[in-house]
Amino acid sequence: MKKKIIPVLVAIALIILVGGGAIGVQLYDKYFGYSNEQADLAGMYGITSDSDVAIVLQDELIDTKAKMINGDIYLDIASAKSLLNNRFYYDSHENLLIYTTATEFIETEIGSDVVLISGEDITMDYTPAVMEGDTLYVALDYLQKYTDFTYDYYPEPSRIQLRTQWGERTVAKVSKDSAVRHFGGVKSEYLRKVDKDETVVILEEMEDWDKVKTEDALIGYIEKKHLKNIETETEADPQVYVPQEYTRVQKDYKINMAWHAIYSVSGNDTFDSFVDGTGTMSIICPTWFSLSDNEGNYTNYASKAYVDKAHGRNMEVWAVLDNVNHPVDSYEIFSYTSKRQRLVQSLMEQVDANGIDGINLDMELLNSDTVESYVEFIRELSIECRRRGIALSVDNYSPEGGANYGLGEQGKVVDYVVIMGYDEHWGSGGVAGSVASIGFVERGINMVLDNGVPNDKIINAIPFYTRVWKTNGGSVTSDALGMDRTREFIDSNGISLEWDSETCQYYGEKEMGGILYQVWVEDAESIATKLNVMSNYDLAGVAEWQLGQENKSIWSVIDKYVLGQ
Repeated sequence: MKKKIIPVLVAIALIILVGGGAIGVQLYDKYFGYSNEQADLAGMYGITSDSDVAIVLQDELIDTKAKMINGDIYLDIASAKSLLNNRFYYDSHENLLIYTTATEFIETEIGSDVVLISGEDITMDYTPAVMEGDTLYVALDYLQKYTDFTYDYYPEPSRIQLRTQWGERTVAKVSKDSAVRHFGGVKSEYLRKVDKDETVVILEEMEDWDKVKTEDALIGYIEKKHLKNIETETEADPQVYVPQEYTRVQKDYKINMAWHAIYSVSGNDTFDSFVDGTGTMSIICPTWFSLSDNEGNYTNYASKAYVDKAHGRNMEVWAVLDNVNHPVDSYEIFSYTSKRQRLVQSLMEQVDANGIDGINLDMELLNSDTVESYVEFIRELSIECRRRGIALSVDNYSPEGGANYGLGEQGKVVDYVVIMGYDEHWGSGGVAGSVASIGFVERGINMVLDNGVPNDKIINAIPFYTRVWKTNGGSVTSDALGMDRTREFIDSNGISLEWDSETCQYYGEKEMGGILYQVWVEDAESIATKLNVMSNYDLAGVAEWQLGQENKSIWSVIDKYVLGQ
């Protein structure tokens, strides 16, 4: 009987042992084994529709999504500008996408497969720009024609690896078949199985798990013990696109430039009297062209005889285009491609007919909606100026006041960026103070440099005028007086002056008839101090507003700066 029972007991014991082992394995897998569940990749990558394409920019999954349209990948225009190339310009009025290089004007109509490059038609095998609802999308392949970046597409989930920078990175080989997981830990869902000897990029090293990116742009974690052959490699820029060089007009001397305010044809007759005794002045800027309507037309006082006279004195003429003399809507002018192009061509006709050496842009009081279109106008104008070898300069408020008309882009595409280093306190500002204290001047120079404008492109403008401030109760007004008239006002009213070390100007005040009069004087000493600061920054030169307001003795002070004395 015992002999019969023993085999049964052994069998039962084996069953218990096997069953217990299976339960143990299940318990071990449950609490200690590797998860074999795959993560919801579409959810992780924010894919909510068939057209969504996730973007891994460099080594980071970003919130921005690309879009698959008719088999091609597109970016919305705002993302294309912020991530890849802010030089693309969308004209919503005329349904155009514009791009400019140093020498070419490129346009395509939204929804068309034809691109015009300097007037020549080129048919693409995709549509460069399309509208989806109210949003403009630009094809990555079109962006890549003018931008140095690469992209690779991977399905499931739909995503691209977008690269705009190349350099050193740490890579490793996978030492055995393994998995990249959502988080660091064996119970985390896996993103994808990885094979032995597959290469991954190490993004972050930790104690037991490293954050990595796979060759197909999945970002997750892998056990450190499963990595081998860790090394640093240097990636070469594939240079998918090499941008054209922005050649420039660059003077081999310190510029001394002055504005000549001309408000009628007869104003040209003042040339000789205004330039006599101006010493080293090398460039004169007559205010010849002033926008007069919203179509981009302008009043025109250009004179070839004036240019010939200037050339006879070894001076160049950089004619001014401004928007300050007529009630125009600058946005209405600059936001239409047809108006910008017509204005550019009209200006070039004046350049060619009169032998003008350069254009000086003086656009003021632009609202934020206009700045992008104005910068595009500057780009387009620069092409034609570059083609003719003439100078393009742009006048700018000191950035301290908050206005920035695309200084960074100006620094790339124009020849000279002019800081209007005055009107720290202005006529309608309601606060009395210096027109151009030394701190204001230096801060303006530094802010323009910080915007990426090189010092050899910066011309700092100085004032030939002083404001006489009048405070009457709560009312603060002022009159702008030239140097001689300021001195006459001070002397005739017996105002005593003291040097103000904070502004580096002579300051005086006097109460007369219940009105407080105040002056921060622009004279030889204040101007010399400004020029000394400009020398420290080795700027391209100086400009003066405006001819006729100066005391002629000031030119000897400016000459010392120009000649490096």
